[in-house]
Amino acid sequence: MRSFGEADRKKKKARIQIRENPQKLSSELLSRVEDMVRASTKDGHITCALCFNIAKKVGVPRLAVGETADRLGVRITDCQIGCFKIDKTIHDNSDPKGCDDGIISKLVALKANDDLTCLNVFGLAEQSKSTPRAIAGIANNRNFRIRGCQLGCF
Repeated sequence: MRSFGEADRKKKKARIQIRENPQKLSSELLSRVEDMVRASTKDGHITCALCFNIAKKVGVPRLAVGETADRLGVRITDCQIGCFKIDKTIHDNSDPKGCDDGIISKLVALKANDDLTCLNVFGLAEQSKSTPRAIAGIANNRNFRIRGCQLGCF
């Protein structure tokens, strides 16, 4: 596993605009999110799933947790839809078993409406009783680009 060092943090800060409190959280909520992100960080990394859990526990938007991680220089890893990991994400270019035409047609419709977002992938996974990673894999196999990370990573 590659370490996320100070040079990486500087590069990321130069690449993106990191604002102090863009979600306009109260100082108490912001402090609580910061504390939970720090407590959940290992070797400069925090997983996507842990960020989702923090947002749920504190009752803040997921984007606020992602922005806090950015501000603290913490790298978010192991995307739940397989867009990024510490190690390279491998896609096997085959649809998961049980993939039906309904899922494919919904993905095509989302893409056509420029609405193929992380949030909609999670919604489609819930509707189809599948996993977000399986739905994203189907989209990936068709070279559909998912956008709008709920944590602000992409």
